[in-house]
Amino acid sequence: MESLETKRLILRPWEPEDADFVLDLYSRWEVQRFIGNQPRVMRKRAQAEERILTWRSMGNPFHGVWAVQLKEPAPLQDPALLQEPAQLKDPAQPQNSPPLAGTLLLKSIPASGETLPLQPSGETEIGWHFHPDHWGHGYASEAASAVLAHAFDNGLDRILAVTAPANTASQRVCLRIGMTHRGQTNRYHNATCELFEVTSP
Repeated sequence: MESLETKRLILRPWEPEDADFVLDLYSRWEVQRFIGNQPRVMRKRAQAEERILTWRSMGNPFHGVWAVQLKEPAPLQDPALLQEPAQLKDPAQPQNSPPLAGTLLLKSIPASGETLPLQPSGETEIGWHFHPDHWGHGYASEAASAVLAHAFDNGLDRILAVTAPANTASQRVCLRIGMTHRGQTNRYHNATCELFEVTSP
């Protein structure tokens, strides 16, 4: 999977050492509540490790699940504000290292059906899950735009996005990255979704 870069972000493959962030991200109800027909929060680090292995094993040359990392480091915390020296982090993992912000997905979208697992529809979807600490900065739009360009450069000519009807934040991202709202559909994920579409320029 190819790493990508924008003005503020690096999109790279997930690594095993990212498991703590994955657990933190997907253990939050505000992140999970619109993911899947029966949303469930992640509870164990082993689940995060398994999720990373799944993401890293995707066989499609153009699809991928990227870790979205900020280029700039997080603000450095003043050690004088810490009550105990023991609270300082290990120098091998400096506090001001560039933080992970979320997940960007480009993958096959499953068709609705009566049997599980659902089968591929032949279409490709884009999606994103970002940590609440990094909401409101335009990172989802910036990362998704880079992935759309990557997809079109590699010959894909049509990309879909589906959101829960109540997920207005993701719907705004879809519009900002140039997607067109096509109304509601139940053709994917065994769910009623808002459908967005963009085609290669």
